[in-house]
Amino acid sequence: MAITIPFGKSGMELHADLTGAEVLESHIGELTAADTEDGLVQAAMRAPIGTPQLRELAAGKKTCTLIISDHTRPVPSRHIVPFMLEELRAGNPDIDITLLVATGFHRGTTKDELVGKLGQEIVDREKIIIHDSRDAASNVKIGVLPSGADCVIDKAAAETDLLVAEGFIEPHFFAGFSGGRKSVLPGVCDQVTVLGNHCSKFIDSPYARTGVLDGNPLHTDMLAAAKMARLAYIVNVIIDEDKKVVAAFAGDPVEAHRKGCDFLLGYCQVKPAQRGDIVISSNGGYPLDQNIYQSVKGLTAAEAAAAEGAVLIMVSSCSDGHGGESFYHALRDCASPQALTEEILATPQDQTKPDQWEYQILARVLCKHRVIYVTYPEQRAVIEDMKMEWAPDVDTALEKARAAKGADAHLVVIPNGISVMVRE
Repeated sequence: MAITIPFGKSGMELHADLTGAEVLESHIGELTAADTEDGLVQAAMRAPIGTPQLRELAAGKKTCTLIISDHTRPVPSRHIVPFMLEELRAGNPDIDITLLVATGFHRGTTKDELVGKLGQEIVDREKIIIHDSRDAASNVKIGVLPSGADCVIDKAAAETDLLVAEGFIEPHFFAGFSGGRKSVLPGVCDQVTVLGNHCSKFIDSPYARTGVLDGNPLHTDMLAAAKMARLAYIVNVIIDEDKKVVAAFAGDPVEAHRKGCDFLLGYCQVKPAQRGDIVISSNGGYPLDQNIYQSVKGLTAAEAAAAEGAVLIMVSSCSDGHGGESFYHALRDCASPQALTEEILATPQDQTKPDQWEYQILARVLCKHRVIYVTYPEQRAVIEDMKMEWAPDVDTALEKARAAKGADAHLVVIPNGISVMVRE
């Protein structure tokens, strides 16, 4: 029986004999939505958790900044943003609204990408600002985080009367979960804040893992940043494998987000009966598998399900290449993943380098496992430069892995590595 692994906008078939293999999948697909996508969002907004309705929050405010997701996030903004705008203007027809795109440390979102997310009408009608973490002039300091790093955010977020955000909740490989407070940090923060929060000490913490909030030092900083920014209200959704809204949570940024996280836990925790000698994973397809940088997330799911010295197979289109020059050069130019890890751990917080967190995690994986990437042929040289192996398809990669680990090697398949939380 063939299994379809998410890959780009289509998918890739795994045809190999899977006798004895374990397939670990999220149970989100078992959720039966009680309403349409629009209906779920509207119902959540009618009964917000821990806050008045958005229209009440808008009353008496001159300005509002609505933080929206960027092109790297499969947030179904078309089913969220129109209703948030409608509510804001229902409460205050004269309120001046700015949409602030939370690019974090990513490149700027293009107009075409915005149209794809929001629709032409909203892009043409609304005032939209693309956050730039590297433009110090557009950002302002509002405090100091518990970690000691300065909290510097976009002026459009700092200087508004009402700050609200959309987003979605999914497992996150070092922040525990996406959504909620992440709209502020790293979403609309200056690079100095992002770098301070993503320091080597925090990334090395055993609590900086998928599905972990309590004790997670990155989460602690993120909560503080959202509070300093006066984030007042969120609408966060949970999406299924088809990226459709299946649940929605609105209201207080802490309470509504935590309720969404607890809800998601019940559907996405998985546990292999036996750790895999070979583990196959993906980054969930487009848009999250656009580059190697983003695909480290899905790779950590394979890491969590792997036996010592396993072969990990990552199925990811990586159509945009590596995703970050410093990320690429760190792996390409290091003597070994072990040497790179030692260098990173010796780097003080205030000297954190761009993309350090991503190559720290990838180096951690490579110190323990052999990694085979299934991508387009155009990315082969990049993959090999970064001390991994390349294969043209998942069946070929599995043949290579079985040649190394033996015909009896235990195989674990995680079709969508970003949709699950692997537990021991």
